[in-house]
Amino acid sequence: MRILFIGDVVGQLGLSLIQHYVPELKRQLKPQVTIVNGENIADGKGITEKLYKALLQAGTDVVTLGNHAFRKRDIMDFIDGAKKMVRPANFPAGVPGQGYTIVNVNQTKLAVLNLQGRVFLDAIDDPFTKADEVLAEIKQITPLVFVDFHGEVTSEKLALAYYLDGQVAAVIGTHTHVQTNDARILPKGTAFLTDVGMTGSYEGILGVKKEPVIHNFLTKLPARFEPIETGAGQLGACYIDIKDDTGVATKIKTIRIDKDFPLEV
Repeated sequence: MRILFIGDVVGQLGLSLIQHYVPELKRQLKPQVTIVNGENIADGKGITEKLYKALLQAGTDVVTLGNHAFRKRDIMDFIDGAKKMVRPANFPAGVPGQGYTIVNVNQTKLAVLNLQGRVFLDAIDDPFTKADEVLAEIKQITPLVFVDFHGEVTSEKLALAYYLDGQVAAVIGTHTHVQTNDARILPKGTAFLTDVGMTGSYEGILGVKKEPVIHNFLTKLPARFEPIETGAGQLGACYIDIKDDTGVATKIKTIRIDKDFPLEV
């Protein structure tokens, strides 16, 4: 099985890039499952039902989220019915939505699990023990598990990957919006990448306008961060090949598309 994973989609420009590039990426790579992190798609923070459906229509099979999952009130009206969307499984008990979903691929099943780190983010439930708990359920269904670990700190992401090495096919990091250069397969067969990168503006700072960010660093005064919706874009992604019988990863390769690294057709 081949999985295509695309990192944090920021704003309308990010959605436009998904709509533009996903068909060609699918044509070239032929993934069986396409997963997209959509937690920043609605004005830079959160997601709406309309945008969730737009991602599905663009060829996404599963939408993952993160710490901005509930920034838009609209999500409360549709999250429990959004069977192809997952929010971090280690949100406290009682939070709406699901932490993982199962995708049927021919005669096999892939579980997509979303977890969130706690270092420099909200002090939600422990992702390590929650992973143990959820994997006990998932393993009754399938040995094939993909993990989007939405975290701020590289050490926490790598620690979880080593903790789950051999138990899941991949642990791929999101949230920091900058693609890292450490894609690898760990000793027991789990593919790892600290951060897959983002999909949105190539000219801003992490997808938003530069000036408010710089002003905030200079003054420490509050500033409204707005996504850039025009101009040059970028898409950060990776693909992972896994064995259908064991869920062990055999390959991971990063994808970077921007004006300096254009997609070759």
